[in-house]
Amino acid sequence: MRLADLALLVRAPAALSVPGDVIAGAVAAGRPLGARTFGVIGSSVCLYWAGMALNDYADAAVDGVERPDRPVPSGRVPRRTALAVAGGLTAVGLGLAAVAGGRRSVCAALPLAGLVWAYDLKLKSTAAGGFAMAGARMLDVLAGAVVPGSGAQPAGVALRRAAVPAALVGAHTGTLMALSRHEIGGAPVRVPAATLAVSAVTALAAAVPVARSDSGSAGPGRLSSAAPSRPVAQFPAPLKGVAAAARLRELCAAPSEGLRAAASERLRAPSAEGLRAVVSGGLRAPSAEGLRAVVSEGLRAPASEGLRAPASEGLRVAASEKLRAAVFGRSGTVSAGTLPAVVAAGAALAYLGAYGSAQVRALREPSAGNVRRAVGAGILGLMPLQAALIARGGSPRVAAALGVVHPLARRLARRISPT
Repeated sequence: MRLADLALLVRAPAALSVPGDVIAGAVAAGRPLGARTFGVIGSSVCLYWAGMALNDYADAAVDGVERPDRPVPSGRVPRRTALAVAGGLTAVGLGLAAVAGGRRSVCAALPLAGLVWAYDLKLKSTAAGGFAMAGARMLDVLAGAVVPGSGAQPAGVALRRAAVPAALVGAHTGTLMALSRHEIGGAPVRVPAATLAVSAVTALAAAVPVARSDSGSAGPGRLSSAAPSRPVAQFPAPLKGVAAAARLRELCAAPSEGLRAAASERLRAPSAEGLRAVVSGGLRAPSAEGLRAVVSEGLRAPASEGLRAPASEGLRVAASEKLRAAVFGRSGTVSAGTLPAVVAAGAALAYLGAYGSAQVRALREPSAGNVRRAVGAGILGLMPLQAALIARGGSPRVAAALGVVHPLARRLARRISPT
């Protein structure tokens, strides 16, 4: 057996879509990246390759008709060898999890391996198949969240913080599984239409900035990307401001007594006029240069609904996040707090460009070839989605590095198909 045939068997380049799952989970949980995290990444890659080899073992008869050029049906890789490769990679994956993360990582790797084997041997052709594969990807994200070591949170806290990234990765995987059922005969139009809608919502959710506060390591008043402060923090202004009323009081107290008096008196007005009056009357202090930017940026947001909220709280908090950006940002530059949102939005657009455009083609002409290309685009298109989630979690530079790897993965996929 040649090494090239082994690479075809496990669809080697497709494993580049795995590290982002683990990193997204680790970043969401506030876990610093280190040797343990990379060990868990190695474990997940081995389990992914094991699933690919086991897939070809289980589908040997079907592939003999539909994909006779695959390594097993063509005879280049014996069927029993594919099974042995799957078993060996599973053992290596579980061993790496034990070495890298001990009991916590094994508790994530064992159910992940179980889902992989259950899917390939039994569930693939059933209605539960898509849920099993989505669950496997979600466990991959959670495996990154529970990596132990310095700076790690308790398992329950880590799992809760990684729940949203895991759910979004699972939703993406669900669209892939829905499309993959029609790779041979083509799909009804409703299938790519539904998956495209889910992908658009997933991209939007991944790009929406999250106001986060860390009740653990961060000190009072310090922002952290570790966990959402409240459910409404996942939605844009004006709801985001409602979740941060207390923080605005701190900001209003900082510059001067005059600013505090102006804010408390004028922000009770029933419309945006009261907010503009604060700038014209109370925010003219020499230190308020950043705060004046609120008028041009934050308070021009849709005011007709959010700024007509009940008098004191609704008006006071609508601009809280914009106030923080104005105080701590630099004029004409992207502040450190803004960079994650910018990178997340760019990565979400790249996700739609890679996967969404392929689904649009499948929607226009849902032939087997277009559906198969959409599945291939979705496998590697997961990487920009992961980058968006990583940036959203507060690590834009790691997200940018993952974005650089994506074109390389697509180039390798032209030589070894990920499907």
